[in-house]
Amino acid sequence: MTQDQGPKPYVVDIEQATLENTNYRTTLWTGTNLQLTVMCIQPGHDIGLEIHEDHDQFLRIESGSGLVQMGPAKDELSFEVEAHDDDAIFIPAGTWHNVTAIGDAPMKVYSIYSPPEHAHGTVHVTYEEAMAAEAAEH
Repeated sequence: MTQDQGPKPYVVDIEQATLENTNYRTTLWTGTNLQLTVMCIQPGHDIGLEIHEDHDQFLRIESGSGLVQMGPAKDELSFEVEAHDDDAIFIPAGTWHNVTAIGDAPMKVYSIYSPPEHAHGTVHVTYEEAMAAEAAEH
């Protein structure tokens, strides 16, 4: 996997980069106003229930399947849909959300944030490492 290439100009085969990623989260490009991350979510694991108050988020599943849950409150995830290979997930700002890998294979996704959500060069090899880092930020 490549190092974060932002904010310089960059072209990537996003499907290949997503499918080859084995880390829970890797930032591939971080600019001033946009960020690309790739994720590998193991079966039964999730991205972590979260909310981004000031920005929308785009996720695309390259392989695997996920249970998408969204809603206005942590305990009110009234939107629930299964998503699969090639599905895009649009998460409005101010919406609580989580995506859980379902099935037997890891779920490989890429995420676009605007503005960036993670520090330039972020690599979280495991879910546990990512959760510990996020807890330390708050």
